[in-house]
Amino acid sequence: MNPKRYCTGWPVVAALVASVLALPSLAAPLTLDEALRLAESNAPSLTAQAAKLQAASSAAVPAGELPDPKLLLGVQNYPIGGPNRWTIDQDFMTQQSVGVRQEVPNRDKRKARIEVAEAAVDRAAAEGRVERLNVRQATALAWISSYSVDRKETLFQDFYRENRLLADTVRAQIAGGRAQPADAVTPKQEAAQLAEQQDDLILLRAQARAALKRWIGPAANDQPVGNLPQWPLDTSGYVHKLQHHPALAAFEPMTREAQAKVREAEAQKQSDWGWELDYQRRGRQFGDMVSVQFTFDLPLFPDSRQNPKIAAKHAELNQLEAEREALTREHTEQLEADLAEYERLNRAVRRSQDSLLPLAKEKVELSIASYRAGKGDLAPVIAARRELIEARLKHIDFEEQRALTSARLYFTYGETSQ
Repeated sequence: MNPKRYCTGWPVVAALVASVLALPSLAAPLTLDEALRLAESNAPSLTAQAAKLQAASSAAVPAGELPDPKLLLGVQNYPIGGPNRWTIDQDFMTQQSVGVRQEVPNRDKRKARIEVAEAAVDRAAAEGRVERLNVRQATALAWISSYSVDRKETLFQDFYRENRLLADTVRAQIAGGRAQPADAVTPKQEAAQLAEQQDDLILLRAQARAALKRWIGPAANDQPVGNLPQWPLDTSGYVHKLQHHPALAAFEPMTREAQAKVREAEAQKQSDWGWELDYQRRGRQFGDMVSVQFTFDLPLFPDSRQNPKIAAKHAELNQLEAEREALTREHTEQLEADLAEYERLNRAVRRSQDSLLPLAKEKVELSIASYRAGKGDLAPVIAARRELIEARLKHIDFEEQRALTSARLYFTYGETSQ
């Protein structure tokens, strides 16, 4: 008996298991809403902003507190000569002291530091809202691009099917003596051109997936499903919402922070003070002592010390105001340009759908009918088919560009209140 005959089934089982594991995993559907949710959960920049807000909140806790007190330990009047030298308790002037010192910044300075810290917290929160907006917008743009590339790739199934039908028609014409044998090469050339275009789409798909992966991670490899988003665009209300854009709203806490720094610099003209309490211990034959003293800063030279700092803080405040105005003008320009572009793309989509696509299809049908009837050459058929292919791809381009413009408008101005 051959013992090997009992284990012949195991290689078969192993092969089946290996083949199952080798099958590509089915890509889960990825809707735009799911991509936005994943972006808000996974985007590292949002994690960084959350940490920045936490850091600012923690730093605000001790902003108005006094500096830590200082412990003082020492020996005063230690003898190094005479009959009591190198002794610590024989000379009546020698004292062992222990004390505590506390510096007290003036009230206006402490108040200004609290205001700076509170404004920094609000600024971090505002910057977090700006980053959330940027992440959501970038994710939507990447998803739209990825979805549009997939739509184009789906069209190539129709292109190749139509190419095979054309090849059948050409062979029939050649067999009937109504076409030249060289015409048989033309459908093959068209198929090669289609394959070249599809290669370009494969590259575009990889680039779109990589852009989306930046925001949502490995889920970017999933199949984008659904439809192109159609957000309600309040074109007349966007101008009024412009001032509430998070990037512009962030200047409010930034301005308060700069103003508080100005007040902090001005408070340096006022004197800080401090106190110190010491206990001095002497020899047993001498009495112990207690000392109390106060210190005061003397800002006697403001022109060379405090005033330049105040001027610097005022300049930073003026810089913020100018930057806000510059950003407002930039957003106004971009808003007007995007609104005009959206209207142009709306017209382009309607024109493509109502006129260009139907006319291109009609031209192909008429050209093929003439060719089948022996009244036309193959070249006009190929040219008409090329125009139809380009028209169908361009229609997707128009819809993609309109959706991208719509996304920029919606996430820039439509979500400002969220």
